[in-house]
Amino acid sequence: MRIHLLFITRNMYRFLGYTSIAGLLLTGCVAKKAQQANSGVQQNATILTMADPLTPSANWNLVWEDEFDGTSIDTSKWSRIPKGTSDWNRHMSTRDDCYEVSDGLLHLKGIVNTDSSTDRRPFLTGGIWSQHKLAFQYGRVEIRAKLGMSTGAWPAIWLLAETDKYGAYPRNGEIDIMEHLNFDTIAYQTTHSYYTLVLKKDKEPPHGGTAPINNQDFNVYGLEWYPDKLVFFVNGRQSFVYPRVAGVDKTQWPYDQPFYILIDQQLGGNWVGPVNTAQLPVDMQIDWVRIYQ
Repeated sequence: MRIHLLFITRNMYRFLGYTSIAGLLLTGCVAKKAQQANSGVQQNATILTMADPLTPSANWNLVWEDEFDGTSIDTSKWSRIPKGTSDWNRHMSTRDDCYEVSDGLLHLKGIVNTDSSTDRRPFLTGGIWSQHKLAFQYGRVEIRAKLGMSTGAWPAIWLLAETDKYGAYPRNGEIDIMEHLNFDTIAYQTTHSYYTLVLKKDKEPPHGGTAPINNQDFNVYGLEWYPDKLVFFVNGRQSFVYPRVAGVDKTQWPYDQPFYILIDQQLGGNWVGPVNTAQLPVDMQIDWVRIYQ
């Protein structure tokens, strides 16, 4: 019950900012993250799909990767996430000092804003997404990352739909492969959809879980995606399964379309709490991203 309440409250805060939950229920809609993160128009994205997505395989083939071996972000694969108005992206910035690629690692930073002449936000954060460049449907994705920690730090690795197949958010769903808060020794893994957020069927079946992590080192966060289930992993160990359920409202399973990847070092918000700027900078380090089919 505790996890259920936490996930629902977190997600509403994430997208609504300080909008009241009562307002959400009254209007029957959710603030449209799609307006900030998905224009609904596919722009020549590379779409990876499995030939036989029904049968789990022990012999996955690597079909796409980024090892971050250069000195800059590969713009054929990623774009920097711009500022938005929701809790998760209100401090996102495309400024160079929020990003670094060196020694085979991508660094996404949360920093104190030392130049308020053009941007008055007190702190800034870095994040990347593959929207309009790379999306995939079914298969296995793994990300090896070390999470920087501070009071108010909220790094995340997650997926959103490449196009608005079913309409505005949350009808196309969201898959959170990893979210981390502050100095926790657990990661949160969650799914969100119209079914869980608006119809409130978040326990039929449970739509999220947690997994232990070594918060001082790198961990590998993974997802295996099939037409009938989402299987989450941490360090190769299965941690949570979200199944497709027969005979329920069709919004329970919007996961039959290509999704793109987001990786971001978020700061602040109603779920994670206030930011202690004395503990900044905070640094989310990504070793690699790999997709198998």
